[in-house]
Amino acid sequence: MTGAGTDRTRPEITGGPAIILVRPQLAVNIGMCARAMANFGLSDLRLVNPREGWPRTGALRKGAYAAAAGAVHLLEGAKLFDSLEEAIADLSFVWATTARERGQGKRVLPPGVAMDESARAVAAGELHGIMYGPERTGLDNDEVALADALITFPVNPAYASLNLAQAVLLTGYEWFRASQGEVLPFTNVERSPPAPREMVMSFFEYFEKALEENGFFRPETKQPVMQRNLRNIFHRMGMSEQDVRTLRGAIVRLVDGPRKEAQTRKRVRPPKVKPETPEE
Repeated sequence: MTGAGTDRTRPEITGGPAIILVRPQLAVNIGMCARAMANFGLSDLRLVNPREGWPRTGALRKGAYAAAAGAVHLLEGAKLFDSLEEAIADLSFVWATTARERGQGKRVLPPGVAMDESARAVAAGELHGIMYGPERTGLDNDEVALADALITFPVNPAYASLNLAQAVLLTGYEWFRASQGEVLPFTNVERSPPAPREMVMSFFEYFEKALEENGFFRPETKQPVMQRNLRNIFHRMGMSEQDVRTLRGAIVRLVDGPRKEAQTRKRVRPPKVKPETPEE
């Protein structure tokens, strides 16, 4: 299953820090983490002792794959480890995500600053990883002790617990921003050039003449101010050529009345037939 915005014809971005899920509890959360990774070009998924085992068959597999929403290639390529030490053995730097202070004297950074740092290091050839603890408890202190530094999220202090996939999504976004820049996938396409001043002034002249002929400017002493106000409304719009043509055409039709063909259609329209009522 894929969603809106998925385009398999475009080149896929891969790499980035390893995403290490330590003792994840639910197969569906693993699937949602894979989806978040795919959104932001992360491709190294590592699982340490998932509670329900690795869901390659049955209902667990179905739930994880459905939640991945098309990112099943990350689930298929996920690496399974018996210990956290094995999962991070090849990495040169490891971040631990946590919602609370651990008293271990490690640097604590928000995800944006942390991923800026990782982007520079990974570009230089280093291997980085980000650890996430189980949904209910997070990483324990011994697991945090294996990390070089901590990532924490600036959230509502009264409700600081994040869903596992949300935590991956937030760091994934910051990784993508830091490594790929903030170039949007699409921008507004101007389909008509800006209207030249001559065209705009001609429109104003026609519009204001029609308003004057229909008694809009009352009292007459306020006509200059009312004209300025009207012109400023249209100037704020930044009208394109097509905008001016459309507005002028609409006003022409209101001033001149219905087209002949529209009047003809109106005359030949069949009368409405009232439904018959049964005789008493």
